[in-house]
Amino acid sequence: MAVVARASLLSPTILSSNFKNSLSSPLLAISNTRRRYVHVNASVSDLNSTSSSPILNSESKIDRWKPTCLYYTQGKCVKMDDPAHLETFNHDCLKGLHIDGVEVKHVHSQNFDYLLVLDLEGKVEILEFPVVMINARTMEYVDFFHRFVRPAKMTEERVQEYIAGKYGKMGVDRVWHDTAVTFKEVLPQFESWMAGHHLLKSEQCGALIGAAFVTCGNWDLKTKVPQQCSVSNVKLPSYFMEWINLKDIYLNFYKRRATGMRTMMKELDIPLVGNHHLGIDDSKNIARVLQRMLADGAVMQITARRSFRSPQNVEFLFENRIR
Repeated sequence: MAVVARASLLSPTILSSNFKNSLSSPLLAISNTRRRYVHVNASVSDLNSTSSSPILNSESKIDRWKPTCLYYTQGKCVKMDDPAHLETFNHDCLKGLHIDGVEVKHVHSQNFDYLLVLDLEGKVEILEFPVVMINARTMEYVDFFHRFVRPAKMTEERVQEYIAGKYGKMGVDRVWHDTAVTFKEVLPQFESWMAGHHLLKSEQCGALIGAAFVTCGNWDLKTKVPQQCSVSNVKLPSYFMEWINLKDIYLNFYKRRATGMRTMMKELDIPLVGNHHLGIDDSKNIARVLQRMLADGAVMQITARRSFRSPQNVEFLFENRIR
């Protein structure tokens, strides 16, 4: 039975005047007292049980699941000193990504120091840009980057419909409206984040150093990012030229097909945590699959690469791959 969380997956209903003034959205005042029941895809019994995965520590039975504060993931939570808020929302993005090093026995050396798990949301334009950073050698969680993204070419009426349809059922539509920035703004923020971790050859659209993107499928970097760059009138950055499709690695390592994240999690006996199709939660769940595969001895390799001369052309490097 799903957990039913009182209130939406966001931060406080009362925001500081400084935060109010920093937001460009006129929708801040809408539904400031609104509450929703939000269904999440994890039961208390699931989270308190010991998974068969060697890399997932069992949670304490007294440490109940709490929704992540999505203002916090945007760097805009103003209620960190409010005990009631801290009791309701989780601010520990490491939660669920702990490593039990004692039980890890099959880890191989990797070609990369860091793996950047990316799972975009938004079919028309990108609505959410989440990245979870994993140390490829220790399998440990390092950091995350998360932004909600405001469409560039939609009318305000269409944006309202789009967000209500996408995030309204999760109860996170208001936090999206309060914090979303354009894709043009997200990219330099993301580049600064990567530069802070010494992952870029240069801060301006350089290639990655010792790191690779990991996606669940080819859509995110083969299709969606180039489309969004075109819509937003920005050049496709060099760091998006190659990636690891975890489905292809899974197929070649375990010798069985997985159509998506949920199939992989089911086959590996990893419980789903959070809301499916909320990008930050999906990225964390994919990262948990990645951790398990690393623990089982899988080696992460680039599975797809663009031509620098003709970026529209993508070469798929695995003969045996998900098509």
